[in-house]
Amino acid sequence: MVSSLLTLPSTFSRLNLVQKSSIFIPFTFKAFSLLKFLKQPRLRPFNYPLLCFPSSLNSPAAHFSTSRRPVSSKSFDDDFVVLGIETSCDDTAAAIVRGNGEILSQVVSSQADLLARYGGVAPKMAEEAHSQVIDQVVQDALDKASLTERELSAVAVTIGPGLSLCLRVGVQKARRVAGSFNLPIISVHHMEAHALVARLIEKELQFPFLALLISGGHNLLVLAHDLGHYTQLGTTIDDAIGEAFDKTAKWLGLDMRKSGGPAVEQLAQEGDAESVRFSIPMKQHKDCNFSYAGLKTQVKLAIASRNIDAKVPLSCASSLDRSSRADIAASFQRVAVLHLEERCERAVEWALKIEPSIKHLVVSGGVASNQYVRARLDQVVQKYSLQLVCPPPNLCTDNGVMIAWTGIENFRVGRYDPPPPANDPDDFMYDLRPRWPLGEEYAKGRSDARSLRRARVHPSLTSLILDWSKFNVVMILQL
Repeated sequence: MVSSLLTLPSTFSRLNLVQKSSIFIPFTFKAFSLLKFLKQPRLRPFNYPLLCFPSSLNSPAAHFSTSRRPVSSKSFDDDFVVLGIETSCDDTAAAIVRGNGEILSQVVSSQADLLARYGGVAPKMAEEAHSQVIDQVVQDALDKASLTERELSAVAVTIGPGLSLCLRVGVQKARRVAGSFNLPIISVHHMEAHALVARLIEKELQFPFLALLISGGHNLLVLAHDLGHYTQLGTTIDDAIGEAFDKTAKWLGLDMRKSGGPAVEQLAQEGDAESVRFSIPMKQHKDCNFSYAGLKTQVKLAIASRNIDAKVPLSCASSLDRSSRADIAASFQRVAVLHLEERCERAVEWALKIEPSIKHLVVSGGVASNQYVRARLDQVVQKYSLQLVCPPPNLCTDNGVMIAWTGIENFRVGRYDPPPPANDPDDFMYDLRPRWPLGEEYAKGRSDARSLRRARVHPSLTSLILDWSKFNVVMILQL
């Protein structure tokens, strides 16, 4: 059994503070600590198929509460309550969700003023904004749910992908709450949460399904085989669609306080979508990857050719100037979404060959709030007799509900960590995952584009869970 411990991959940890001195060696020097932990009683969630180990072998098992008893499905749904915390980018969000999917509270503190001031996300400013409001946002979520921390069952928090400075704020808060009140803590992949929140809204949505996740930082097409098991069909090569919307809004002098996407969508309704002949990106690449850098350049050149001054707000523009801006907005939106449509159609064909039983395309992420996007993608899925599932707009943008719900889904199958220490030592290092792939790359989906961001700071969530599941099987057989 000890020999199997020595071969355990060092990436099995989901979320923890680990001492720098022990990041790569706990499996050789702490094996017997794990053996001791396995003999201790542990909280076991309903339908719990996996062993639950401490995420770091430096974390004493005694921190794990053993006061809770195994629960039935009904009592889990009724009594299990999770606080979800999200700070991956520019919104500070918290929510409390019951195991049955009932949303008890949802609070979001927007950084709209900062977005307007800097024309996008400024990481250091965003971190400071998160730090200033995180305590109040969590407290407001508790107050609106009429709960205290002692009535929580667990805490879920985003650990990646995102901006590391911002992620840190949420993780620190989550650990303080979990440590102070002896609560399990659940690490959440931000993009998995965007996909899974659709299962909170659409009760008929079962695995497998296809998901298009579109936001300011990511474009992602994944085939969801099961919880934690994803195949990446396409990803962002350079800039995501949300970034392109934001930059277009900035260059057109639009009001950024509600972010660029809604501003462009609103102005586009006044314009002629055929007036500016933008080229659809990557027509020559027969894959499912996305690129918006070139389209951004085309938009910038079109704006310059029409002498549009972004310093002049849209509200002060002449009627001719406003018409020019509207035409560019409409033309940009049409081509940006055509790129989505083309990639989605190919992804549906690939997905049906891999998983013929899929019935749904989930579209989530901030850009999924765009009604034009929804309408166009609905036409795509109808060709294949699939159903389009889009969460409501307030659950498409970054929010705490999706984090809490994903925490619930993962807790059900035993993927969680024991409570952290009440006070973290100063020399502990956070396991933040700013660049963290969701699934393993599909062979046909690989791109030869030179600008493709191939660097991976962390193995994909899917590979971690598959490795961890294999390890659990070995441990169960040898116990």
